[in-house]
Amino acid sequence: MTTLQDTIRPQARSREWKAIVILILLVPVLWSPVILFRYVLFQPFNIPSSSMAPTLVVGDYVFAAKYAYGYGRYSFPFAPSFISGRFGAADPEYGDIAVFRTPKDTSTDYVKRVVGLPGDRVQMRQGQLVLNDIQVTRVALKEASAGSACGGEVGAKVKRWRETLPSGASYITYDCIDNGFLDNTPVYTVPPGHFFALGDNRDNSTDSRMMSVMGFVPMDNLVGRVTRIFWSLDARGELRPDRMGKVE
Repeated sequence: MTTLQDTIRPQARSREWKAIVILILLVPVLWSPVILFRYVLFQPFNIPSSSMAPTLVVGDYVFAAKYAYGYGRYSFPFAPSFISGRFGAADPEYGDIAVFRTPKDTSTDYVKRVVGLPGDRVQMRQGQLVLNDIQVTRVALKEASAGSACGGEVGAKVKRWRETLPSGASYITYDCIDNGFLDNTPVYTVPPGHFFALGDNRDNSTDSRMMSVMGFVPMDNLVGRVTRIFWSLDARGELRPDRMGKVE
């Protein structure tokens, strides 16, 4: 004799399996906007150091436009190492804040400002950027509190400059130390397929001036261009709404 309970169980199991199948089929649909945004359009990064201060500071969260320079080996996680070149490639422009990997450290994302393109001659003279034998325009600004950007005492002041590249890109740099270690360099000629990157915090940045550590960066190592700060928290975890928005 078949009981009512026996007749319900197969139907219940059938409904359960249908629900499971539907959920499995819906997962790609539900996640596709997230995947598209995160891995194709914009990738979020947090800023862990002060090398790009005052433009980007510790506690800032930024979006990098991945489509800006095309897609290559470092555009996607777990991409095979044999991939070379970039699909839809576009070179960065002077003044871009770029996210990239270096030939000497392909596991870490770096963020710096592009100041030299292929064929350019780049040099630092007494703390001033020189591009193709011409001093890049800079104007002294009022000193400001350095915070932790210069690694000194709380409340210490830092010299600030408004630097403007020949392209018109303009931004503020920090000058923590007069005649610092990186304020005077040889002339670096950027090779084909590479760019030269500097941090805006000129005395506290590991960048292309350090040839043994970073040096020239291959275009194929680009990840994206920083477009905006979408979230920012201070050391106490409090929101800094004044910092959120487009970046120079």
